[in-house]
Amino acid sequence: MPETVGVRQAQAQRTRGGVLAAAAAVFVDQSVQAPIRDIAERAGVGVGTIYRHFPTRADLVTAVYRHQIDTCAALAPRLLEDSASPFTALTRWVDAFVEFLVTKHGLGAALGSGDAGLENLHSLMLDTLVPACATLLDACAAADELGPGITAYTLMRAIGNLCITGPDYEQADAKHMVATLLAGCRREA
Repeated sequence: MPETVGVRQAQAQRTRGGVLAAAAAVFVDQSVQAPIRDIAERAGVGVGTIYRHFPTRADLVTAVYRHQIDTCAALAPRLLEDSASPFTALTRWVDAFVEFLVTKHGLGAALGSGDAGLENLHSLMLDTLVPACATLLDACAAADELGPGITAYTLMRAIGNLCITGPDYEQADAKHMVATLLAGCRREA
């Protein structure tokens, strides 16, 4: 008996999700320039399956980061609802944002590569994450927990700059410096 269209679509979605998860993990370990065969091996699929779902490397990179960006943005309202204070929600969201940033080995180079498929990724990050951060900052300001003049874009840019790791500046250093930055943003009661 032939498979129904719904069953095939569900399987394709599971395969696509598995490829995205595998690609995200491989990108953390090796960078966005990791061989496609390493991603296929981790996902338990053939290289052809990856290219069937993502015809170009740019398509794969964009899909992985779009998913992660959307997840980070969706976290903001949940944290506001679940946290003891807006500043606690902001701190937890910034922790997730930092985790997103420090695991993007090679993404900066990929964005500057001139690959037309990656051109919109930076705009996607800004268009999606700046409003999420602004929601948190607005809640902090309304609760009088935030110093004056702090905007989402400026804060995120400062965080991004602090998250550029290198040989003598590791993820732990970036996390410590971002925590120090956030402490300086908090209005003392």
